[in-house]
Amino acid sequence: MSALEVVQAAVGYGLVVLGVSLVAVAALGLIRFPDAFSRLSAVTKAATLGVCLTLLGVLVLDPSASNAVKVLLAVALQFITSPVGGFALGRAAYRSGSPLAPGSLYDELGGRHTGPPDGRSGNRPPRR
Repeated sequence: MSALEVVQAAVGYGLVVLGVSLVAVAALGLIRFPDAFSRLSAVTKAATLGVCLTLLGVLVLDPSASNAVKVLLAVALQFITSPVGGFALGRAAYRSGSPLAPGSLYDELGGRHTGPPDGRSGNRPPRR
């Protein structure tokens, strides 16, 4: 193996490992987070990036024009469909009455604020 092939393999496997690690973190967030909305956020963000990094790693390991087209199409579709699907699921969870996490201070869709009586909470400005 030449030095270029070694670097190519290291970068490719590194991207695959990073992508799989992000998918594992998304699975951990799915288990650990308290409400449906934070779970959806973890899964849509981390899994989207994880799938895209894994696909790019595979492209680095096996480069060809046909593989590049397939991977770029799959990455583009992943970046388009995953956020839209996460938004739709989050909206459906809200409309079906899924409870917010106990520490939630704002319900921006419902126009409710459950913070301290003075209207301040942490670093957010009071609602007007």
